[in-house]
Amino acid sequence: MDFTGEERIAAPRDVVWAALNDPEIMRGCIPGCQNIERLSPENFEATIKVKFSLLSATFHGLLTLSNVDAPRSYTLSAEGKGGLAGFARGAADVVLEERGAETILHYRGRAELGGKLAQLGARLLDSTSQRLAEGFFSDFNAAVVAKMVAD
Repeated sequence: MDFTGEERIAAPRDVVWAALNDPEIMRGCIPGCQNIERLSPENFEATIKVKFSLLSATFHGLLTLSNVDAPRSYTLSAEGKGGLAGFARGAADVVLEERGAETILHYRGRAELGGKLAQLGARLLDSTSQRLAEGFFSDFNAAVVAKMVAD
């Protein structure tokens, strides 16, 4: 399943980049994120609870940053295990485009589910993935603007 989109953020690119690499901001923006911890500059460990229709699963896994071109872009890859529910893995390319005092955050990703989750059907999984991506980037936008106002 693929998902794409963009988010216009009323903050300079450097501020958006710093927020994309801040575990506390990420924890508050990733839907269902219960914990996120930086293991190294490129690796994070996370626990995320996701609801797919009537089925809910808690995933424990690793988030990895690659293709880093600070402060312009990176690829965020994730792989998690959800016990009996199955597994989830995916990656998203994130590109920050500077436009005056604003930043346009472009994203394009792909996710794959296996196990019981994969049996739910592609349409449900696609809509859930798109909803989660849109929720993250909308919450991220609000968090960046709130942090900028507070500073």
